[in-house]
Amino acid sequence: METVVNEMIITKEECKSSVGHILDALYVLNGKWKLPLIFTLREGPKRFNEIQKVLDGITPKILAKELKDLELNGFVIRSVYPTTPVTVIYEATDYSGTLNRVLEELRNWGASHREKVKQSMRVTKS
Repeated sequence: METVVNEMIITKEECKSSVGHILDALYVLNGKWKLPLIFTLREGPKRFNEIQKVLDGITPKILAKELKDLELNGFVIRSVYPTTPVTVIYEATDYSGTLNRVLEELRNWGASHREKVKQSMRVTKS
């Protein structure tokens, strides 16, 4: 069986493979905070409290977990400096830059979707 996607014919095997790749990506980037966290750190290195201020609503426990997951997957580097008190800086890796197009597309789609929802709310209120 074949499916037409954007004028291309995709076989069942290619579709299954693509779904597998999408599931792999979602497994690594799963959750509400991972992509916003990567986006935030792509702006520059930050300390834990700085990140928490930017990501309004994230708890310290969740932030610590997300940072650890991203570090294990190669998206974030955690640097510890022997100061008093100890300074810990988080920064995005070069590998996280491979998500730039994904983040840009999600941002654009999110803005478009928000506008669509606002428009539909205006229509239903009229």
